Amino acid sequence: MIPDYEKRLTALRPRLLAFARLQLRCHDEAEDVVQEALLVATTKQDEFKGLSQYETWVFGILKYKLLDLFRAQKVRSRWLVDTDTSWQDELDKQFRENERWQDEHRPQDWGDPEAVLASSHFWRVFDACMIHLPDVPARVFSLRELMDVDIEEICSILNITENNCSVILYRARMKLRQCLEKGWLVGEGT
Repeated sequence: MIPDYEKRLTALRPRLLAFARLQLRCHDEAEDVVQEALLVATTKQDEFKGLSQYETWVFGILKYKLLDLFRAQKVRSRWLVDTDTSWQDELDKQFRENERWQDEHRPQDWGDPEAVLASSHFWRVFDACMIHLPDVPARVFSLRELMDVDIEEICSILNITENNCSVILYRARMKLRQCLEKGWLVGEGT
């Protein structure tokens, strides 16, 4: 008979893999890091104390495996600077000279935040929007907002300045908002 935790890990694997693919954008690396996380979760079952949801615990393991991989990639100088700035110019056009929104680019009302987070359609659109972000902004956004890594560590991992990190993060948020409003709010009929 298969132990209960193995069934839970098997059921959780597709979500772990989807999350890892968003971070790494390489299927093989995502598979490897998820396998490592599942191995740790399997061998350390006795360390799970139930202080959080089981799923949260396993995602935490994956988060640290991803951070280890990012640090190793930095050491191997695998990070490339994003040289495509065309999307940044597009974002800058959304504001007037006085730094106020152009009327046609003003953020829309998204409604009840709890309902938004419960919407599976929202998360499908969010995943699609993340995939279409350039690599560096997607990585910075994921590290900060999805993995809760502080700015200083992100800068260390990516070898960028705090100012550059903040600008990249801001522009990634703007691009995601723009994409979500087109793909989700319009799709919801609002």
